[in-house]
Amino acid sequence: MAQNIVFSNDIEGTLDNVLAAKSFNCIAVIVDDNTARLVLPTLHSSALEKAHVITIGAGDVNKNLDTLASVWTSLEQMGATRSSLVVNLGGGVVTDLGGFAAATYKRGIPFINCPTTLLTAVDAAVGGKTGINFNGLKNEVGCFQEAIDVIISTRFFTTLPERELKSGYAEMLKHGMLSGHDDYERLLQFDFTAVDYDRLLDLLKTSVLIKEKIVRADPHEHGLRRALNLGHTVGHAFESLALRRGKPVPHGYAVAWGLVAEMVLSHMQLGFAASDLHQLARFVSDNYGAFYITCDDYDELLDLMHHDKKSQHGEINCSLLSACGDVKVGNTIADDDMKVALDIYRDLLGI
Repeated sequence: MAQNIVFSNDIEGTLDNVLAAKSFNCIAVIVDDNTARLVLPTLHSSALEKAHVITIGAGDVNKNLDTLASVWTSLEQMGATRSSLVVNLGGGVVTDLGGFAAATYKRGIPFINCPTTLLTAVDAAVGGKTGINFNGLKNEVGCFQEAIDVIISTRFFTTLPERELKSGYAEMLKHGMLSGHDDYERLLQFDFTAVDYDRLLDLLKTSVLIKEKIVRADPHEHGLRRALNLGHTVGHAFESLALRRGKPVPHGYAVAWGLVAEMVLSHMQLGFAASDLHQLARFVSDNYGAFYITCDDYDELLDLMHHDKKSQHGEINCSLLSACGDVKVGNTIADDDMKVALDIYRDLLGI
């Protein structure tokens, strides 16, 4: 059954309507330290007045087995059954871990996602991927289980730093490129210096429904869903190198830079239009700057790409575009071609 995705800036009314249509014996609201302090007190939903609140630590460091066990324990102590309901109110850590906790407790109880960051709304909250980090590996243990409802609002985003908004927006840009030229062009016109949150909600709706359509066609990532990896092979390598340098970068920034490099490859191998490549590079340069690399970093970056989880046999694997809306997944990239793409990436972003 397809999950119900609701786009509304009337959070309380939407929550009350969604919950009124369900039958459950109790509700658990999972939040992190930040959403417990900044978001939950602002929600005046009558349906949540008697909910049990489960608070976990904020940050990816807390997306682990110990935190998961603490959520299971809290669910047990409150008497949760398979007739109960979980509401995940927070960013990606909350939706990933809370969804996994709900999917596995009593062999599965239903849950609702209410993402409070743009990146979570466009990425983690929709698509059914849940999980935790394990033994130092990101999202190593988890399962596919969709929320029965996802309530998406830009009301939560008004206090987000511009850096956080831009991080989520990069995933929207990716979805626009996967959809078609018109959606891509609309995204390039967004003004971060005077954010229109109603306009952002409209763009976000289009973006999420693009992802939802792809996920519906390939729920377990056997084929088409790999299109959503666009920008991520190079982006993850940039992200990992930044961590090794002790200077982490937001995920969406790494994806934006990765999109530039992978559109260079798309131009080289599939004829992606040079005009669209230069337009993308200008937008990324203006809004995200550049991830600084030299040719001395290439071998380390290639090694990271060879060990990416998308690699089947140690090859570098990318999803590429012949044009906006025309994706080809499973492209094997030779090391020399990737080095050329990184050279051009540096030129385009002025490094």
